[in-house]
Amino acid sequence: MQFPLSLPTHRIHRIAVSIFFFIAGFSFASWASRIPNIKDKLHLSEAALGSVLFALPVGLMVGLPLAGWAVTRFGSKTMVIVAAILYPLTLTLIGLVPGFWELAIVLFFFGLFGNLFNISVNTQAVNVEAAYGRSIMASFHGMWSLAGFSGAGVGYLMVRAGIAPFGHFVFVCVLMLLAVLLVHKGAAPKDIGHSGPPKLFVKPDAAILKLGLIAFACMACEGAMFDWSGVYFKNVVQVPEQSTTLGYLAFMCTMAGGRFASDSLLTKYGTKPVLKMSGIVIATGLLTAIIFPYIVPATIGFLLVGFGVSGVVPTVYGLAGKSKTMSPGMALAAVSSISFFGFLLGPPVIGFIAQASSLQWSFALIAVLGFCTTLLAGTIKKD
Repeated sequence: MQFPLSLPTHRIHRIAVSIFFFIAGFSFASWASRIPNIKDKLHLSEAALGSVLFALPVGLMVGLPLAGWAVTRFGSKTMVIVAAILYPLTLTLIGLVPGFWELAIVLFFFGLFGNLFNISVNTQAVNVEAAYGRSIMASFHGMWSLAGFSGAGVGYLMVRAGIAPFGHFVFVCVLMLLAVLLVHKGAAPKDIGHSGPPKLFVKPDAAILKLGLIAFACMACEGAMFDWSGVYFKNVVQVPEQSTTLGYLAFMCTMAGGRFASDSLLTKYGTKPVLKMSGIVIATGLLTAIIFPYIVPATIGFLLVGFGVSGVVPTVYGLAGKSKTMSPGMALAAVSSISFFGFLLGPPVIGFIAQASSLQWSFALIAVLGFCTTLLAGTIKKD
């Protein structure tokens, strides 16, 4: 991309990194939008689909230490470009797989490259935020959310047009690679923060561990919303079939919108107050939906949850990237490792508790986890 010469360097870097976030979100949403079609194409049962989908988080987990090492060793600029190429290319392979095991292998690498993309692009965001001297991390994550909406919308149109997943994914891949070609020179060239020999595994210090636990609590809430919001509205709120996605849409709208507002709130009030208030808003939203399981208050509750979680992970990533004891890549990988367990463990725990008692009790536990964000935020040193 030939940026106007009048643009300052840090502005060019911000535009480029925003587009990299968009590439990551659009590619992932494109895959998610075609899961039902791929299930039908490969004649997978529900159990088989659940099993093969597990390959993606396995790839994500394996990729965490590798991503931290690679970003520290080769720099985030190099690795974000590599990941932005490999991620959509792997997406096209998903549309070609002939069976269960081939899909599992490709999804493993899709997860692995996805985490390389995640760590490298967030390290880039830390670099740009340092150049601005104020919080802008949440706006980058807002671009990811915006891309998720866009990718899901394009996927819907592709399905309506009868285009097979492979044709859809090739179209997305070409667009994403063109975007990489246009903006790759605008990526931030140098990583800030602590430097040292790259390692696959680094023990997180107390500060990084606290940030990871905050993200863990928030990601457990996000996972619950992604996997159980529709079930909650169907079984507890008892809405008509066509309205079961209302809670999910409410959550996604305020999560995306909240990310574009979070940077202003952080600049005005500071990290501790915003993180504390986020936990209160998450818990209040969930408790509203639990105590008043009717369509209007439950929808308002889910709107509050989306706004509450919107700024937590971007804020935590921004703080982790400024670690004095670890490189940005390693610090982000450590925080991501801890938080990802929340995203994985939250939904099945809800299922177990719902089976033993009720879905409302499950959501009450998630409300407690959300409030833990407030409690843990009080222990971090940086304000």
